[in-house]
Amino acid sequence: MTRTTKDTDHRAHSSGPGARRLVPFAVITAIALVFIFENRSHVQIRLLIPLVTMPLWGALLIAWALGVLASFVTVRRRSNRPSGRTRQR
Repeated sequence: MTRTTKDTDHRAHSSGPGARRLVPFAVITAIALVFIFENRSHVQIRLLIPLVTMPLWGALLIAWALGVLASFVTVRRRSNRPSGRTRQR
């Protein structure tokens, strides 16, 4: 049984691996941003030596952005790595 090109041409665009990763990211991002911007009080944060007073939403937004950046770097590095299943002798 061979597949024809007609079977693969009609596949939905939203069923690709990129779309399946994007939907949960968008939902989690929306929930995180609502949580971040609802916390508007000022807090004191110690950054190693200095003590900084800033809105809590700013600190949460910085932490969220650093987490997103770290995950993108990790995913990108993982996708560039060889699979490791084929061994050369």
